[in-house]
Amino acid sequence: MKNRILFCSFLLLSAIASAQPQAIKGKSDYNFWLTLPNDSILNNNPPIMIFLHGRSLSGSDLNLVRRYGVVKEIDKGRKFPAIVIAPQVPSGKSWDPKKIKNVLEYVQQNYKTDTNRVYVVGMSLGGYGTLHFAGAYPEIVTAAVALCGGGNPNDGCDLAQVPLWIQHGNRDTAVPLSESEKIVKAIRQCNGGDKLRFTVLEGADHGDLEKAFRTDEIYNWMFQYNKTVNQLIEKK
Repeated sequence: MKNRILFCSFLLLSAIASAQPQAIKGKSDYNFWLTLPNDSILNNNPPIMIFLHGRSLSGSDLNLVRRYGVVKEIDKGRKFPAIVIAPQVPSGKSWDPKKIKNVLEYVQQNYKTDTNRVYVVGMSLGGYGTLHFAGAYPEIVTAAVALCGGGNPNDGCDLAQVPLWIQHGNRDTAVPLSESEKIVKAIRQCNGGDKLRFTVLEGADHGDLEKAFRTDEIYNWMFQYNKTVNQLIEKK
């Protein structure tokens, strides 16, 4: 009986330990938080979700990234059926798609993951980073959510290949709604935007979009997509 209690305690501690963000520094272009799911998920080729923060969390203090968004949700007890990567961009810099890719590849080289399920979500500067990354590597990104950001209209046809959910408040004075509208227009001009979901939140300002991280909706929306399944559907 005593051995059974000790064994159960070990399993519980292992599950708790695997859910805690780990700081990974000096291993790739960006320092980042890495959160692993429990072993039953980790041992079965889990997906990867990348969280890109906004400008206020930039710098060299990785703890800033825990102030809001996906990592804060993990700190509050939310568990994701995925490996979560949350890099930090240095102060005054914008997200570099190639550097994000290098972080992703570092994790993929160290863990067996499902490369058909790579999700990205970002807010503000991270919203721009999300669309820049998906536009640069549409063959990598399975689905993405961009909150109160924007993108490069020249990426419209590349972004049209990726299921995207773009959200913006119509009272945003930090990043105007027109920034999202421009990229939405470019995507729709390319293929009609059949993979695009665009939500304008009436009465919402810039900071209001943070609430999206506290619900299940954006995560459930992303996790429904799988590149292999998507490709099979498109071929029919």
